[in-house]
Amino acid sequence: MTEQLPPEIMQKAVKGLSYIAHPLRLRILEYLDVSGRSSVSQIAKAVDEDQVIVSQSLRKMRDARLVRTERKGIFVYYGICEEYPASLFVCMRKLYGVMTDSFEYCLDGCKKILPRDYTTLAAGRIKLFAHYDKMRILEYLTLFGESNVGDIAAGVGLEPLKVSQFLKKMKEDEFVACRRDGRFVFYAVLKGIPKTAVLCIRKRYDSLTDKSLF
Repeated sequence: MTEQLPPEIMQKAVKGLSYIAHPLRLRILEYLDVSGRSSVSQIAKAVDEDQVIVSQSLRKMRDARLVRTERKGIFVYYGICEEYPASLFVCMRKLYGVMTDSFEYCLDGCKKILPRDYTTLAAGRIKLFAHYDKMRILEYLTLFGESNVGDIAAGVGLEPLKVSQFLKKMKEDEFVACRRDGRFVFYAVLKGIPKTAVLCIRKRYDSLTDKSLF
């Protein structure tokens, strides 16, 4: 990985993240990740929500290519798309396991539903970085490693002041870390949901022969 994604692809990816950054939609995706293809009625029962509201959320996520559909007779079944956003749940479970000493969540291949309050918290965290410029900065740091504001600004095409402002906020949110070396401050992306999101988005893009299908 040596090149950043085309702007239109990152815009689509950020749109998808903005849909995920919602407690109900995140719970729906989590259920599909754990249970596999399911009907609207099965999903609605599992997440304890009105079927009409669940259908609306699924329609939005299908349009954003986060879920796919398969018709069997009169029934339509929904499934989660590819690595993204499925890999986000791997990261979320491991973070939860470390935070709470629930080590079964840290095991490879773990497919357990997370507590509802934690999923709500995770949706809020995703909302904090579901922003085009922030994702560009996170992508740059993921690609090129520890960098200073000047290099990041040149790489993502933003004014250094704007980059500094975004980095300050992302440091407060614990998405990036920094260290000072002389008069320069270097930033690095931390392991966690934001970095996982960047890697999953890129993996999905790289896997597509027809990039317009992203």
